[in-house]
Amino acid sequence: MGAGGIAAGDPATLLGYFRQMALIRRFEERAAQGYTQAKIGGYCHLNLGEEATVVGLMAALRPDDYLFTNYREHGYAIAKGIEPGRVMAELYGRTTGTSKGWGGSMHMFDAGKRLLGGYGIVGGQVPLATGAALAIDYRGGDEVVMCQMGDGTTNIGAFHESLNIAALWNLPIVYVVVNNGLGMGTTVEKSSAEPELYKRGSAYRMHGERVDGTDVLAVRDAAVRLVERARTQGRPALLETVSGRLKGHSVVDPARYRTAADVEAARAADPVAGFRAALLAAGVADDGELTAIENAARAEADAAVAFADDSPHPDVSTLFDHTYATPVAGEARRLPADPLF
Repeated sequence: MGAGGIAAGDPATLLGYFRQMALIRRFEERAAQGYTQAKIGGYCHLNLGEEATVVGLMAALRPDDYLFTNYREHGYAIAKGIEPGRVMAELYGRTTGTSKGWGGSMHMFDAGKRLLGGYGIVGGQVPLATGAALAIDYRGGDEVVMCQMGDGTTNIGAFHESLNIAALWNLPIVYVVVNNGLGMGTTVEKSSAEPELYKRGSAYRMHGERVDGTDVLAVRDAAVRLVERARTQGRPALLETVSGRLKGHSVVDPARYRTAADVEAARAADPVAGFRAALLAAGVADDGELTAIENAARAEADAAVAFADDSPHPDVSTLFDHTYATPVAGEARRLPADPLF
């Protein structure tokens, strides 16, 4: 991490970034624990190791900008301003969650915070985010859409179709590829003929950049530049952040495809530990101040778990309440155990 950026930064802002990164780290650790305790069902994918990318990206957005993500989105929800308790409650499948407990880990949604998913299908968010950018352009707004995805998404057709449309129509969108080097268990080098993924935008004459995803300030600065370019000029961009994950693809993935050297390299590049060391070295805060921030983050994550534990489960009778946005005549609401007629 560049010492110059730390030294020139506003201490309150820098400590705010560290606070968010520490909170996301503790939250995800508690989420992993909750999954092993069978309090969380379905699949669960964590942002462990990607905290700098998450916080740096979200620092570039205005509150009224839109965010579309893939299924590794807990940290993004928190950094976008959703209360950690509501995020954890969604993981726990409780009514106080962001999707009233029906979405779970992969389907965070909060229209008020302009987080429009959480998508479980690889690349499912990309055409929808592009459509949101088209809607902004159509009505003459100055909001920007950020569309986050993993490296594996760059190999699907919808990725290329969406970038092509965005470039043709000059849509206000920034596509962000979080490259952790692995599409589930396959390396980028073995799945992509062009492993420098930001270059894929060049096929559509779209500006692309690659940045160190473990450096929160580098991510923020690149994202701010590209977001404002999209906002003021209506020009889309492709940003690649390189940041290894500390755990397997999901909570249940033992990641046996990684060598001991791979694991050690990921730990050595831990963005939370790296940012902490940089703050200490630059004299922004002393060890006691940073420890206090870490303790507060741990307490906030614990409080989120307590909130989720104390929240009610949804009643079975509400299962079909949100199948359609408006009432539909003859809508089927039959449960598996109900008689056919």
